[in-house]
Amino acid sequence: MRRVRPVCGTGSDLGGVPSRLSARTVPPVRGERCETDDRAGGVAPGGGRAGARGGSGATVDAERDGRTRAPGGRVRAPGARHGTATGGRVTDGASAGGPAEERPTENGPTENGAAAGGGWAGWREAAERALYGGASASDGPGTDTGGFFLREAPAAHFRTAVHASPLFATAVAELLLRLDEALGRPPVLDLVDVGAGRGELLAGVLAALPPRVADRVRPCAVERAARPAGLPDRVAWSAAPPAGITGLLFANEWLDNVPLDVVESDGTGQLRHVLVRADGRERRGGPVGGEDAAWLRRWWPSCGSPGERAEIGLTRDAAWAGAVATVRRGLAVAVDYSHARTTRPPLGSLTGYRDGRQVAPVPDGGCDLTAHVAMDACAAAGAAVPGAGAPLLLTQRTALRRLGTDGRRPPLELARTDPAGYLRALARAGEAAELTDPAGFGGFEWLVQPVGVPSPLAAGPTGETDPA
Repeated sequence: MRRVRPVCGTGSDLGGVPSRLSARTVPPVRGERCETDDRAGGVAPGGGRAGARGGSGATVDAERDGRTRAPGGRVRAPGARHGTATGGRVTDGASAGGPAEERPTENGPTENGAAAGGGWAGWREAAERALYGGASASDGPGTDTGGFFLREAPAAHFRTAVHASPLFATAVAELLLRLDEALGRPPVLDLVDVGAGRGELLAGVLAALPPRVADRVRPCAVERAARPAGLPDRVAWSAAPPAGITGLLFANEWLDNVPLDVVESDGTGQLRHVLVRADGRERRGGPVGGEDAAWLRRWWPSCGSPGERAEIGLTRDAAWAGAVATVRRGLAVAVDYSHARTTRPPLGSLTGYRDGRQVAPVPDGGCDLTAHVAMDACAAAGAAVPGAGAPLLLTQRTALRRLGTDGRRPPLELARTDPAGYLRALARAGEAAELTDPAGFGGFEWLVQPVGVPSPLAAGPTGETDPA
């Protein structure tokens, strides 16, 4: 589970810790561009990563299709994280004293863009190590950071919709109830939360379900951190989704933390891998080729002007396809801040969060590292899984309203007849308004992938409209 971005709107800090959200209103401030090591070799084809092929086949919600993303692709909601003074990356040439003197070792970058020595690595390897632990071959023994998400509780550093209001869990419970009906009320109804944090969403959904359904639910939290104390015994804890799910797999702000490689266009327009050290200093590595280049041509074709960046989503496509493949019958839902093929941020979206504040993305294990999700590419990958139906893409505002989350003010007459009830309804409406605010949590995107059942979130035959 993850967060919201720079403040736009009220700037209030609801709930204590700001959240990470969808589209940054200004691109990150960068230092000098990465230097290029022209000795770097190209990237070999292959690498074992499965990129999606063909069209996505996704149904795109009209509200999503018509909106425009700001550069950087994020929106800050009320209570969103505040940016740092620098607001950007630590790059070669950005540190005090001028350009750094480090260069890759004579061996140059390896085929996947990582440096063979000297502490340089591609962003995917560096972020994997920083977020989830493990020593880098380029850093040598004794360099395991332990992993940010293995040590830290996500809620201590950012707010998600789960933390913002129990109405989010109530909406997910409503989705599960509708899915239960579509499945014919199976004796065991799976509820799998991928990127579960400390199990907050599962606890909220179980509490919101009627006992007749809750008793049949088999909850499972998927998280690479250790099982937290106090979690109910009935909740399974696993590092990977179980196979053969009949029910709902729900991944709230998971894909944005799946590490990926970053590329940058050099002065000639050649796309090169960006290499990074644990202290955040960057440089350009070898040219992009093979599956990486093919993915960029299909999903991020706008990157090419000198200094522009892109983030290669192959790892996220594979992660999502793998999650969908665990569903035998039911739904797989991913919720995240995202961008589309025609609105990719020209400088990328990689950033960091620590203690509720946006910080430079430094892969030293001391902060969250996150980047927006190319949800259209993930949709294509999930739709290619055998048995999967047509995916649906829609905003969180639309999804939550279809599930009954209503931010409209209660009638003033209620204040006269039941003052206490009016105040409760008003508080609930305020929470719903935050969750559905298109400039905040409501701007998130839902990717809904049905497997063997019709989607309970599909619009009605007449295409119902959301309440104003």
